[in-house]
Amino acid sequence: MKPLKIAIIADPELPVPPLLYGGIERIIDMLIEEYVNLGHDVSLFAHSDSKTKAQLFAYSGKTSHRKTDIIKNTFLINKELYKGKYDVIHSFGRLLYLLPQLPLNIPKIMSYQREPTISQIKKASKIAKKNTLAFTGCSAYISNQIAPYAPAFPIFNGVDLSIYNFKEVVPTDAPLVFLGRIEPIKGTHIAIEVAKRTRKPLVIAGNIPSEYQSYFDTQIQSELNDQITYIGPVNDVQKNDLLGNASAFLMPIEWDEPFGIVMAEAMACGTPVIGFNRGSVPEVVVSGYNGYRCDTIEEMIHHVHNIDKIERKNVRTDAELRFSSKVIVDQYLALYQKMIDGNE
Repeated sequence: MKPLKIAIIADPELPVPPLLYGGIERIIDMLIEEYVNLGHDVSLFAHSDSKTKAQLFAYSGKTSHRKTDIIKNTFLINKELYKGKYDVIHSFGRLLYLLPQLPLNIPKIMSYQREPTISQIKKASKIAKKNTLAFTGCSAYISNQIAPYAPAFPIFNGVDLSIYNFKEVVPTDAPLVFLGRIEPIKGTHIAIEVAKRTRKPLVIAGNIPSEYQSYFDTQIQSELNDQITYIGPVNDVQKNDLLGNASAFLMPIEWDEPFGIVMAEAMACGTPVIGFNRGSVPEVVVSGYNGYRCDTIEEMIHHVHNIDKIERKNVRTDAELRFSSKVIVDQYLALYQKMIDGNE
């Protein structure tokens, strides 16, 4: 592939990479790192605190929702895109940012890391020049929702495997781990119930959104003790240590999680995942190989007791084959080339 000039669009709320929480920004940073190393010319539209190898165009609008911020950021993006002679535009931000580019010949890819808004996708597809707009979902669960209305492809989120150390053996008393936002749909309270009923130690990590502080205060904090601990948000170094020393990562979600990058991060450490059969979990977790899928708390408890039957080496191998940064980058670059070739 000849070197490409690539524009990548992020939302303005968090820098690339994020300091703590921020899955989408982490993926963007991973792609930029690999693209630049491969010789591609990359521009990034993102938060002003971003630290990147790409040429940074910093937003002045700080939110994705305030109308004045949207106007400011859309103007910044498209002013550069009109004059920059890019080969491809890849957006992880608002679809609205691409509106001025839709009728033009340049290939455009919109990646969804969350539930897609089908009405917007239909409108954009009508405006877009034929064969210039495609969508990706971070799982088939997402892309299958888009596919009836526009070209859509599943491309998993990935991880930089060099950040995560494979831990082939952990002690028999290694803890269960829950890592994610502390809110009801993530199932922190369910992880606690599983730990109590299996009598296994549990380490809880993640940020507490302000709107769920009362959930933490009433349902989580009161359960903390020597067995069940909360350590707050973690950075990459802490995350590597936490996940690598776990017997299993619990994913007791009560919503349709679009992907859940922490599953791939756990697997990169060799740590199996036990997750509820919702959203992307059936695609990510191969039951009996890299973890277990389940539908009830009772099933999750049963799988915790059988977690030693999972070969941690197989978990790491699966992460290398499906979730490594190289695999994900190759898939995106192949899509770029397909879009460019189809547009010539």
